[in-house]
Amino acid sequence: MVDAVLGAVRPLGGDELQRDDVAEILEQLVASGDLLELRHEGGRSTRLLYLAPPSFIERFPGTYMVMGVRPFGAHLIGDELARAIEYEGHTRVLKTDPVEADSELRARGLQRVAKDRWVARPSSETPADLIGRHQARLDVATTAGELDGLQLLDPASKVRYYRGRWRTPAQTDTGDYVARRPQAYGADLWCLVRLEAGAPTRLMEFPVADPVVPGRDEAWRYQAAVDALRGTAQQFRIRRGNQPSDDPTLDFFSPLPGFAERYVQFTGLALGKTPGALFSFRLPAAALADTTNFLTDMLWMTDQEDSSGD
Repeated sequence: MVDAVLGAVRPLGGDELQRDDVAEILEQLVASGDLLELRHEGGRSTRLLYLAPPSFIERFPGTYMVMGVRPFGAHLIGDELARAIEYEGHTRVLKTDPVEADSELRARGLQRVAKDRWVARPSSETPADLIGRHQARLDVATTAGELDGLQLLDPASKVRYYRGRWRTPAQTDTGDYVARRPQAYGADLWCLVRLEAGAPTRLMEFPVADPVVPGRDEAWRYQAAVDALRGTAQQFRIRRGNQPSDDPTLDFFSPLPGFAERYVQFTGLALGKTPGALFSFRLPAAALADTTNFLTDMLWMTDQEDSSGD
């Protein structure tokens, strides 16, 4: 998908567009519900992308997230109601009369998604328990064999520079690591690999607990548990504006699993990349406490306050 987009855009003057930028947009579209990434068993386990059906979810009365893609480039909402859609990055928010919203959107072929389904999450547990579950599975996993092109997520690296955490295995590596390995067709596979003196001995592919979610979601949560147990928990930064009425902004330095990104996106406004952060969300002040508690409980993250207003 990324290569196809690059091939179409670059001849139109998009020479400065980088592959990583397109890959990031693709991940955002999956997280926001416009595309579905589902496992497909067809002789070998792989994941395919599908257009998500036209849908909407109520943030609160009068404000709705609209999601999904119609085939052949058709507008999700093609009449006068489309003027009420606010576009911000990869998200679309519709503000309309709450009394008529449900019937109007259904009449246009959009299906309602329940809030509890959209913000569904895995069970809350300690980092040690999550890691222990995965280690037990890895103990009885298949022998790894030769793994060409393996990339490790280095747990000893700085948690605030995600892209700099990836590297090739070294002879000093012994233990369990989140990793990615290439396949002949499609995106790299996410896995948990056990190394001894840099040599892979056992391999377990993500996802483990939920076959529907993308492998990276479970891998990112596992890594968050590893970082927390090492005493270097992943962080988010709270930036407050110069005025008391300004909404706070949350800056993130590591990717969020899909369930966490959907939770933050449900009440917040995605800002994309901001200086010094991987991505950011602006939240209503009233939602800040619940959101930070959620990130602390589900991903064991720590917050860093910044009141400079920059």
